[in-house]
Amino acid sequence: MSHFREVLKNRNFFLLWLGQIISQLGDRLDQMALIAFVYLRAPGSTIGIAKILSFTIIPVFLIGPIAGVYVDRWDRRKTLYACDFLRAVLVFTIPFFLFYSKNLTFIYVIIFLTFSIGRFFVPAKLAIVPDLVEKKDLLLANSLVNTTGMIAAIAGFGISGVIVEWLGAKSGFYLDALSFLVSGTLIFSISNKLKSFSLSRKQAGPGIVEVIRKSVLEEIKEGVLYFIKKKDIRFTAWIMFILWAALGSAYVVIIVFVQKTLHSATKDLGLLIMFLGVGLFVGSLIYGRFGQRISHYKIIFSALILSGVMLIIFSLTIEYHPYLIVACALTFILGIVISPVMIASNTIIHKVSDNAMMGKVFSSLEIVVHLGFLLFMFISSFLAERFSHLLILVIVGCAVSLLGAVNLIINRRIPWLDQGLLSRKI
Repeated sequence: MSHFREVLKNRNFFLLWLGQIISQLGDRLDQMALIAFVYLRAPGSTIGIAKILSFTIIPVFLIGPIAGVYVDRWDRRKTLYACDFLRAVLVFTIPFFLFYSKNLTFIYVIIFLTFSIGRFFVPAKLAIVPDLVEKKDLLLANSLVNTTGMIAAIAGFGISGVIVEWLGAKSGFYLDALSFLVSGTLIFSISNKLKSFSLSRKQAGPGIVEVIRKSVLEEIKEGVLYFIKKKDIRFTAWIMFILWAALGSAYVVIIVFVQKTLHSATKDLGLLIMFLGVGLFVGSLIYGRFGQRISHYKIIFSALILSGVMLIIFSLTIEYHPYLIVACALTFILGIVISPVMIASNTIIHKVSDNAMMGKVFSSLEIVVHLGFLLFMFISSFLAERFSHLLILVIVGCAVSLLGAVNLIINRRIPWLDQGLLSRKI
C-alpha cells in the first residue's frame, strides 16, 4: 500500500483520480434516475430502456474515431475539464425535458450529446496518465485509475438506488451534474505544465505543425493504420475483444439466470454486483502491487483461463446449490481473477504507443470492445430463447478459458513485456 500512497502523493494524478471517483458515482445516479423514469413512464418496458441505452452507445462508433484525432491535437487537461463542464450543463437540463414534456426527442438528443462528449473524455483521461506520472509508476497509476470504476461499482449502484428512491429521479440528474462540475474543477486544478504532446505552434517543430495541418480523415486513416501495424496493440485489442465479447455474451443471460436460481428480481443481483466490485478492487490492488514481477501478456492469458473456469464454477454451483452467500463468495473470486486483464492491457498500450498517437489508439480500442460486447450480447440473447441459460454460461466460460490457454501455449515467442519494460518499436 505504501507504493500506492507514493503515487497518490503526486498532486496532479491525485486530482484526476479523485475527480473520476466522484464523476463515476454521479454516473450511477444518472443511470438509476433514467431507470426510475422509464419505470414511472412505462413500468417493465425493456424497449424504453433499450432506446435510451442505444443513444449512449452509438457515439462510440460515430464519434470515437474523430475524438481520438482531436484528443491528440488538443491539450489533454483542457479537453478533460471542458468535457466535464459541458456534460454538467447538459445533464442539468434533462429533468426540464424529461418530466415536463411528453416528447422524448430532446432527451435522446441530450443523452447522445452527453455521451458524445464522453467519447472525447475517455481517451483523453487514459492518454494523460503518462503525462502525470513517471514511467516506473505507470502500472500503479493504471491500477488506481481502474479502481475509480470499481469503487463506483461497489458503492455507486447501492447508494444511487437509495438516493433516487428517497429523493426522486430528478435528484439523480442534479447530483450527476454536480459530480461533473466537481470533477471538472479538480481537473482544472491540475498543473498546466505537463509533458504533453499538445504544444503551441511557436514551440512545435515542423513535424508537429504538419500533423496539426492534416485533415481529420487523414488522421483517422493514420490512426487505423498505426493500430493495425503495431503488433502489440493489435494483439492486445484482440484480447480485449475476447473479454468484452464474453462479458456481452454473459450480460443478459446471467441476469435472468440469477433471478431464476436465487428467486430475486434485483436485491440479490445488486449484492452480487457489489461483491464483484469488491473482488475487482482487491484484484486491482494485488496486481498493482506485485504485477511488475510478471509479464503483462502472461498475466492476461492466465487471467482469461481463471476467469472462464470461475464462470463455469459459479454457474454450476448456483444452479445446484442456490445459496446467496455462496454466490457472493464466487463472484468475489471472479472479480479478483478478471481485474488484471484491463490493467495489463492499458499498461501495454501506454508502453508501446507513441504519445502523439495515444488518443487515437484508445479511441480505436473503445470501438473494438464495444463492438464485441454488443454483437455477442445480441447473439447470446437470441440463443437464450432456444437453449438453457446454464448451458450458454458454461460454453462462454469454456471458450474464454480455451482461448486463454491456446494463446498462453502458442504465443511463447511473443517478446514479453518483462519487468514492465519495453523499449523496442514494432
